[in-house]
Amino acid sequence: MRLHLPPVGLSAAFFDLDKTVIAKSSALAFGRPFYRDGLISRRDMVQSAYAQLMFRLGGGSDEQAMARTRDYLAALCKGWRVEQVQQIVAETLDELINPYVYAEAATLIAEHQAAGRDVVLVSASGDEMVRPIGALLGITDIIATRMSIVDGRYSGEVEFYAAGPSKVVGVRELADERGYDLADCYAYSDSSSDLPLLEAVGHPSAVNPDRALRRAAAENEWPVLEFRHPIPLSRRLRDRPAVPVAAAALGVSVGAAIGLALYARHRRTRTPA
Repeated sequence: MRLHLPPVGLSAAFFDLDKTVIAKSSALAFGRPFYRDGLISRRDMVQSAYAQLMFRLGGGSDEQAMARTRDYLAALCKGWRVEQVQQIVAETLDELINPYVYAEAATLIAEHQAAGRDVVLVSASGDEMVRPIGALLGITDIIATRMSIVDGRYSGEVEFYAAGPSKVVGVRELADERGYDLADCYAYSDSSSDLPLLEAVGHPSAVNPDRALRRAAAENEWPVLEFRHPIPLSRRLRDRPAVPVAAAALGVSVGAAIGLALYARHRRTRTPA
């Protein structure tokens, strides 16, 4: 059984990225090459892992915690050459991201596009990471965190932090620009930090939801989708159709951190045998 999406006029489907479209943190995914190329240290990885852990445990609802994470990441990136970051992402995208795209998400994205909707990725990760991931999925519309750039390097200031309520600011700006009626739009996320985004559209869905979002979805009778099949692009093209989206339905997303998995690996390597 497939999820039938009727053709519509001018509207959009907004997708959170981490744990919604891909089965990992997009920022975490690039932690190894950032460390390898000297952009971050082991201490940076530990601190970034802790920041992400606190954000996830808090559901991303603490505005002060979000601000601290934003400021920490801005300071961490200060002085990085933008060209170097773009090069690292381009060189490692196929290895670090492609195998982790959920087949169910890719199918749903294609169905929205076939129905005539614009598909927009909305992520707290940096634009330099999110835009190439969007291109991998055939998505050109991106709302992501933007760092201030001076003379080709990050200045340590954040122009736009695409997390929590700020995601809705970006979505509303795009809707005004394009003429979307948000009541006719769709949104998908795994995190309760994106409740403002989900509440802003007429057709919200929770994907692999955390506990707080699962509770909110039940209270609001929103669809809950479980995506469980990350499949590389080459297999998706060869094996179409991918896993049906409706088959994963159970009822009627700050990515800017670098490293829970890397932190765990680091801890293991330091633990005596």
